[in-house]
Amino acid sequence: MEITESKRNGVVVLGIAGRIDATNAGAFEGKLLGLIAAGERRFVVECSRLDYISSAGLRTLLVAAKRLAPTDGKLALSAPKELIKEILDIAGFSSIFPIYRTHEDALTALR
Repeated sequence: MEITESKRNGVVVLGIAGRIDATNAGAFEGKLLGLIAAGERRFVVECSRLDYISSAGLRTLLVAAKRLAPTDGKLALSAPKELIKEILDIAGFSSIFPIYRTHEDALTALR
């Protein structure tokens, strides 16, 4: 897994490449929770290069959402591949997180 970080118009963009599974979900969680602890409140997780996400990765997204909820924070997912979109749909995450077809759509929605 590779994580890139940038910020556009007050929205933190985390680009994820590769796989998020039990071996590296902790690093992803540490990154997200560290940013939340530092005061960040709006996130886009850019998924166009994400090849796989396990239940450990899904759990990380839930933990981040729970931390953001009391502060009216927002987390959106953008540009998932079809397999990732199917995993999110099956797990019920499509009803928890907004999922945008493009990165720009997600940024526009969170501004």
